[in-house]
Amino acid sequence: MHIRATVAAVTGALALSALAVPAAQATGSDSHNPVDTLKALRAATSGKTAFTGSAPADTGTPFALDAKFTAVKINNGKPIVAGTGGKVTAPVTFKVTHGAGVDVTAEDTELDVLIYRGDLDDADGGSLLVGDDWPVCSAVSATVASCKSTIDIYPTDELTNADATSWKAAGYIIDWNDVDPNADDVDWSKVGYTEADALATTKLQRLSKLTVNAAPEPVKKGKTITVTGKLTRANWDTDKYTGYAGVYAQLQFRKKNSTTYSTVKSVKATSTGGLSTTVKAGVDGYYRYTFVGTTTSPAVSAAGDFVDVK
Repeated sequence: MHIRATVAAVTGALALSALAVPAAQATGSDSHNPVDTLKALRAATSGKTAFTGSAPADTGTPFALDAKFTAVKINNGKPIVAGTGGKVTAPVTFKVTHGAGVDVTAEDTELDVLIYRGDLDDADGGSLLVGDDWPVCSAVSATVASCKSTIDIYPTDELTNADATSWKAAGYIIDWNDVDPNADDVDWSKVGYTEADALATTKLQRLSKLTVNAAPEPVKKGKTITVTGKLTRANWDTDKYTGYAGVYAQLQFRKKNSTTYSTVKSVKATSTGGLSTTVKAGVDGYYRYTFVGTTTSPAVSAAGDFVDVK
């Protein structure tokens, strides 16, 4: 599993001292550093940061960094669709509005946007997804930076069917101010930190596949045509494609010289995702099945199967 360095969390207070890897550059030139265990960032109630003041504290706790995330968009606002195996990359864009004294492009500033499901306080590597590399940010003005990153997903290693649901985005920024996080005695009062929850939402969906076969072909006008097919979708528990049972697909027909399909009837998928129905042969044209999609699987249409009517 590709887990990057981030900040551990405990209920009621930040545990920045649990970070045991070097600070990474926010410029995106370095890859994320792996850690053995990833704990999610703790987001404060009502979207507030976990700090009560804006100045470094005498107790050695990080001070509240004058920065906030805006305009966060995951995968251009569309659901993230994943099949089995391989890698799926979803683009992430966001802006950071910050005080004039904050430089989010500095080499000792670390920031990231991730997605999670469930409770952020309890999220771990199984319900939290991030990108393979750090975001790349550029200054738009003295107080605004525009950033791009990715969410990189490896379905075989990271997803189960329960992950086909809504996910939320959270973000964090650490300004190390030349502090070495690996030092034996870290002066946390020099470190600036902010985090934010519920920055955006996205859905993860299981890739759908659909086939069709119309037979016999050619066929005499008025004779019966049997149209079969199969609707399957990615099964992240088994890393295979399995039948999508109990949902409906629409049988559609397009005349030979037309560009428009019309729905003929709805057909319910069997326990194995099988589809089958009959129609009477009329004119030359293409038959296909189309599936409108559900919250957990996207819409899909089979390529049309041509039938020559004699």
